[in-house]
Amino acid sequence: MRHQKGKPLTPEEKILIVTLKGYFDRNKSEFGAKDTSVQMVSDALNVGLATVNRIMADYNKDPKSVNVLPQPKGRPTHAIDASQQEIVRAYIRAANLEGIHITLETIRDFLQENSLNELFHVSTLARTLDRWGFEFGKGTRTQHLKEKDYVVAARYRYLRRMKNNRVQNSSEKTIRPEIYLDETYVNKNHSNERKQNNFPIY
Repeated sequence: MRHQKGKPLTPEEKILIVTLKGYFDRNKSEFGAKDTSVQMVSDALNVGLATVNRIMADYNKDPKSVNVLPQPKGRPTHAIDASQQEIVRAYIRAANLEGIHITLETIRDFLQENSLNELFHVSTLARTLDRWGFEFGKGTRTQHLKEKDYVVAARYRYLRRMKNNRVQNSSEKTIRPEIYLDETYVNKNHSNERKQNNFPIY
């Protein structure tokens, strides 16, 4: 078994270590080996001695520990997948139109119903909504979640510039070519952590 140093062991690799350790324990006398079973496993699989000892210690405490998947290292870029953005946006807009009170908890419950295999933490959801351009504000009757003012204003400026560049009575012909630097904010559901907008260059 070739194991890359620093990479977490898979459940299959852990089971192999435990199985081989048991094999050496049962047959050590027949081999006439002077090394311990742990050392023999380490040499046979090219795995660190400390790693073998740790796997065996965890296994002796809880045999099911070998089946636990390794936890990914480092902090994920965004805990909530970007594919949920359009779903959340549509839910918030529909709730605002109906005058329904929205909280982080109601949004979390909504996401949980649509993604049973995922867990959504309220704090993570709050940071995600802020990144997507939403904020809590007071409406005419109650507090509601809305798009930030700079997002709405940027969209209005963009649409006005697009409209002014259109030939009258035509939705396809333009007065001057419209060139986009990249795809950010081309779609109304796109977002960027840096609060910037890319408008057409004339």
